[in-house]
Amino acid sequence: MTAWLRLLFLLLTLLVQSVGAAGAYPSLQELVDQTPEGGTLSLAPGTYSGPVVVDKPMTIDGGDQVTVDGGGKGTVILLDTDGATIKNLHITGSGEAVNDLDSCVQVRGNYNVIKDNVMDDCLFGVDLQQSNNNIVRRNRISSKTEFGLGQRGDSVRLWYSFDNKITDNEITNVRDMVVWYSANNVIARNRTSNSRYSLHFMYSRYNLVEDNYYVNNAVGIFLMYSDSVVVRNNTVAHAVGPTGIGIGFKETSDLTIENNKVLYCASGFYIDVSPFQPDTTNRYRGNLVAYNGIGIRFLNDWHDNLFTHNQFVDNLTQVVVSGGGTANNNLWKGNYWSDYTGFDLNRDGIGDQPYELYNYADRLWQDVPYAQFFKGSPILEVLDFLQRLAPFSPPVLLVRDPEPLLQPPGKVEVAKKVEEKDAYDLLRESLEN
Repeated sequence: MTAWLRLLFLLLTLLVQSVGAAGAYPSLQELVDQTPEGGTLSLAPGTYSGPVVVDKPMTIDGGDQVTVDGGGKGTVILLDTDGATIKNLHITGSGEAVNDLDSCVQVRGNYNVIKDNVMDDCLFGVDLQQSNNNIVRRNRISSKTEFGLGQRGDSVRLWYSFDNKITDNEITNVRDMVVWYSANNVIARNRTSNSRYSLHFMYSRYNLVEDNYYVNNAVGIFLMYSDSVVVRNNTVAHAVGPTGIGIGFKETSDLTIENNKVLYCASGFYIDVSPFQPDTTNRYRGNLVAYNGIGIRFLNDWHDNLFTHNQFVDNLTQVVVSGGGTANNNLWKGNYWSDYTGFDLNRDGIGDQPYELYNYADRLWQDVPYAQFFKGSPILEVLDFLQRLAPFSPPVLLVRDPEPLLQPPGKVEVAKKVEEKDAYDLLRESLEN
């Protein structure tokens, strides 16, 4: 009887193992290994198991009906090659190791394309390290939503990576998009919400940030030690909270900031020792800075910022300089100020008197942190009124714009240089579509 029980137990064990093996996801790695170099792997609908390493140029196409599940271990797909394409997949289930940068997709090569994928429940979305001329386009990316904001990974992370295009992605519930030590990248037409830094540059020069839409994030765009970056035609809105910043700059020089909309943020522009390099300027033109708590916050008395043809509309405080300094060491010319009270008798569109902004008693909340609680309160408004009526001490001139506009200016026209396209440009354009 005992022998029969042992035999029955053995048969049941084999049956359970057989059913378990039959119910497991098929291995994507086996299918990748069977695909020839340069070939296309068109997957049948269903779920496949990762992680997987792609070490040869090939295309994996999920046809919007395929899930690749990493099973909570490591990176789901590693592109350790040049010229591969990953598209139309649902990629999910990376590990949780920050040190290993567990991601939906890691890129360690050049001229790869990651497009039209859904990436979720991965710590990081797409991580590029020392990888150039790649395209990350039209993906939907979110991190592990059970983690707190600071413990999530980044949607796209570039590290020593050049000439990449990060475009048209939908991003939510991640930590940051971050660019480290990387140049000549294009970051365009992305939409990010419910994250920390929509876009954060560190030591990264010569990048283009264009036509992005960032809303309901702690910080919109922040540039640190990253010179010669062009930031244009972006919309940043509702960056609120104690550190809410629309677009911020720290020790960053030779910037072009034009035709952006910065709306409903705690601080619209945040400027800290920028420009930093000697004999350089930062150029702000054609921007709409509206409905913010503070339009422009200077963290110190700085210089060589050029503000022309911008609109400063209905910010609770237009300009603030911490420490009691002045912003008048910068150039202000031809801007529209919604609180300008002058006239235009000759009807040339320019105010007959300069726009002048002074610091009166309301400077108290700028210099005393605890007094910020009373910002906008009746008591400070009364103090400000009395100070203007009979100043206790000479007020500080913060801003003087000699040619304030009576009407908001139109969009600044940007002259774009047209260059002859080489073979690589044509190849990349064909890969994008």
